[in-house]
Amino acid sequence: MSQTDKKLEMLGITLPKKDRRGKGIVAVRACGDLLFVSGHGPQLEDGTPVYTGKVGSDLTLEQGYEAARQCGINVLAAIREYVGDLDRVDRVLKVFGLVASAPDFYDQPAVMHGFSDLMVEVLGDRGLHARSAMGTNCLPGNIPVEVEAIVRIRR
Repeated sequence: MSQTDKKLEMLGITLPKKDRRGKGIVAVRACGDLLFVSGHGPQLEDGTPVYTGKVGSDLTLEQGYEAARQCGINVLAAIREYVGDLDRVDRVLKVFGLVASAPDFYDQPAVMHGFSDLMVEVLGDRGLHARSAMGTNCLPGNIPVEVEAIVRIRR
Protein backbone atom coordinates (compact mmCIF):
# COMPACT_ATOMS: atom_id res chain seq x y z
CA MET A 1 0.00 0.00 0.00
CA SER A 2 1.37 3.41 -0.99
CA GLN A 3 2.02 6.14 1.58
CA THR A 4 -0.77 8.25 0.11
CA ASP A 5 -3.22 5.33 0.28
CA LYS A 6 -2.25 4.84 3.94
CA LYS A 7 -2.98 8.53 4.55
CA LEU A 8 -6.38 8.23 2.83
CA GLU A 9 -7.19 5.20 4.98
CA MET A 10 -6.13 7.06 8.13
CA LEU A 11 -8.45 9.94 7.15
CA GLY A 12 -11.31 7.50 6.47
CA ILE A 13 -11.50 8.45 2.79
CA THR A 14 -12.41 5.88 0.15
CA LEU A 15 -11.83 6.97 -3.41
CA PRO A 16 -14.74 6.12 -5.73
CA LYS A 17 -14.35 4.11 -8.90
CA LYS A 18 -16.04 5.59 -11.98
CA ASP A 19 -17.40 3.82 -15.01
CA ARG A 20 -16.64 6.25 -17.82
CA ARG A 21 -17.32 3.83 -20.69
CA GLY A 22 -19.62 5.20 -23.38
CA LYS A 23 -19.77 8.66 -21.85
CA GLY A 24 -17.19 10.40 -24.04
CA ILE A 25 -15.48 11.75 -20.95
CA VAL A 26 -11.73 12.18 -20.71
CA ALA A 27 -11.09 12.67 -17.00
CA VAL A 28 -7.32 13.10 -17.28
CA ARG A 29 -5.01 13.89 -20.16
CA ALA A 30 -1.21 13.74 -19.84
CA CYS A 31 1.39 15.86 -21.59
CA GLY A 32 4.88 14.89 -20.47
CA ASP A 33 4.89 14.92 -16.69
CA LEU A 34 1.79 17.13 -16.46
CA LEU A 35 -1.74 15.85 -15.91
CA PHE A 36 -4.65 18.03 -16.95
CA VAL A 37 -7.62 16.93 -14.87
CA SER A 38 -11.06 17.76 -16.25
CA GLY A 39 -13.67 19.46 -14.13
CA HIS A 40 -15.04 17.19 -11.40
CA GLY A 41 -18.16 17.79 -9.38
CA PRO A 42 -19.21 16.64 -5.92
CA GLN A 43 -20.81 13.36 -7.00
CA LEU A 44 -20.76 10.17 -5.01
CA GLU A 45 -19.72 6.87 -6.61
CA ASP A 46 -23.24 6.26 -7.94
CA GLY A 47 -23.24 9.67 -9.66
CA THR A 48 -25.55 11.36 -7.15
CA PRO A 49 -24.34 14.84 -6.13
CA VAL A 50 -23.77 15.33 -2.40
CA TYR A 51 -25.48 18.71 -2.80
CA THR A 52 -27.31 20.62 -5.51
CA GLY A 53 -28.12 24.31 -5.73
CA LYS A 54 -26.36 27.61 -5.31
CA VAL A 55 -24.11 28.53 -2.43
CA GLY A 56 -25.50 31.51 -0.59
CA SER A 57 -29.17 30.77 -1.30
CA ASP A 58 -29.80 27.00 -1.39
CA LEU A 59 -26.62 25.99 0.45
CA THR A 60 -24.52 27.38 3.26
CA LEU A 61 -20.84 28.19 2.92
CA GLU A 62 -20.13 25.07 5.01
CA GLN A 63 -22.11 22.88 2.60
CA GLY A 64 -20.21 24.47 -0.30
CA TYR A 65 -16.95 23.65 1.49
CA GLU A 66 -18.03 20.00 1.82
CA ALA A 67 -19.02 19.92 -1.85
CA ALA A 68 -15.57 21.25 -2.83
CA ARG A 69 -13.99 18.60 -0.60
CA GLN A 70 -15.95 15.89 -2.45
CA CYS A 71 -14.70 17.36 -5.72
CA GLY A 72 -11.20 16.85 -4.35
CA ILE A 73 -11.92 13.22 -3.53
CA ASN A 74 -13.13 12.72 -7.09
CA VAL A 75 -10.08 14.46 -8.56
CA LEU A 76 -7.77 12.21 -6.51
CA ALA A 77 -9.72 9.16 -7.68
CA ALA A 78 -9.31 10.20 -11.33
CA ILE A 79 -5.58 10.76 -10.88
CA ARG A 80 -5.10 7.40 -9.18
CA GLU A 81 -7.12 5.67 -11.89
CA TYR A 82 -4.89 7.27 -14.53
CA VAL A 83 -1.42 6.85 -12.95
CA GLY A 84 -2.09 3.87 -10.66
CA ASP A 85 -0.47 5.28 -7.51
CA LEU A 86 -0.99 8.66 -5.86
CA ASP A 87 2.59 8.55 -4.57
CA ARG A 88 3.51 9.50 -8.15
CA VAL A 89 1.94 12.94 -7.60
CA ASP A 90 4.90 15.30 -7.37
CA ARG A 91 2.86 18.47 -6.91
CA VAL A 92 -0.60 19.89 -7.45
CA LEU A 93 0.30 22.99 -9.46
CA LYS A 94 -2.87 24.88 -10.36
CA VAL A 95 -6.53 24.52 -9.48
CA PHE A 96 -9.54 26.30 -10.94
CA GLY A 97 -12.81 26.15 -9.05
CA LEU A 98 -16.25 27.27 -10.15
CA VAL A 99 -18.85 27.91 -7.47
CA ALA A 100 -22.52 28.23 -8.42
CA SER A 101 -23.41 31.24 -6.33
CA ALA A 102 -26.35 33.37 -5.30
CA PRO A 103 -26.04 36.91 -6.75
CA ASP A 104 -24.99 38.34 -3.37
CA PHE A 105 -22.52 35.57 -2.40
CA TYR A 106 -18.90 36.70 -2.54
CA ASP A 107 -16.98 34.07 -0.59
CA GLN A 108 -16.06 31.62 -3.35
CA PRO A 109 -12.47 31.29 -2.03
CA ALA A 110 -13.78 30.02 1.33
CA VAL A 111 -15.83 27.37 -0.49
CA MET A 112 -12.74 26.28 -2.43
CA HIS A 113 -10.81 25.86 0.81
CA GLY A 114 -12.67 22.52 1.03
CA PHE A 115 -10.72 21.29 -1.98
CA SER A 116 -7.42 22.89 -1.01
CA ASP A 117 -7.53 21.70 2.60
CA LEU A 118 -8.13 18.13 1.42
CA MET A 119 -5.16 18.24 -0.97
CA VAL A 120 -2.85 19.28 1.88
CA GLU A 121 -4.37 16.73 4.30
CA VAL A 122 -3.77 13.91 1.83
CA LEU A 123 -0.62 15.00 -0.01
CA GLY A 124 1.13 17.31 2.47
CA ASP A 125 3.30 19.97 0.80
CA ARG A 126 2.78 18.22 -2.56
CA GLY A 127 -0.86 19.34 -2.32
CA LEU A 128 -0.12 23.08 -1.96
CA HIS A 129 -1.20 24.84 -5.15
CA ALA A 130 -1.98 28.08 -6.92
CA ARG A 131 -5.73 28.51 -7.21
CA SER A 132 -8.51 30.56 -8.71
CA ALA A 133 -12.08 30.55 -7.40
CA MET A 134 -14.83 32.04 -9.49
CA GLY A 135 -18.55 32.40 -9.06
CA THR A 136 -20.97 31.37 -11.78
CA ASN A 137 -24.75 31.38 -12.09
CA CYS A 138 -25.09 27.61 -12.73
CA LEU A 139 -23.20 24.37 -13.26
CA PRO A 140 -24.17 21.08 -14.94
CA GLY A 141 -26.81 19.08 -13.05
CA ASN A 142 -27.28 21.99 -10.64
CA ILE A 143 -24.08 21.01 -8.78
CA PRO A 144 -22.67 23.76 -6.55
CA VAL A 145 -18.95 23.31 -7.28
CA GLU A 146 -16.75 22.05 -10.11
CA VAL A 147 -12.97 21.82 -9.91
CA GLU A 148 -10.24 21.19 -12.47
CA ALA A 149 -6.52 20.82 -11.81
CA ILE A 150 -3.05 20.65 -13.29
CA VAL A 151 -0.81 18.15 -11.53
CA ARG A 152 2.84 17.21 -12.07
CA ILE A 153 3.70 13.53 -11.67
CA ARG A 154 6.90 11.62 -11.16
CA ARG A 155 7.89 9.34 -14.02
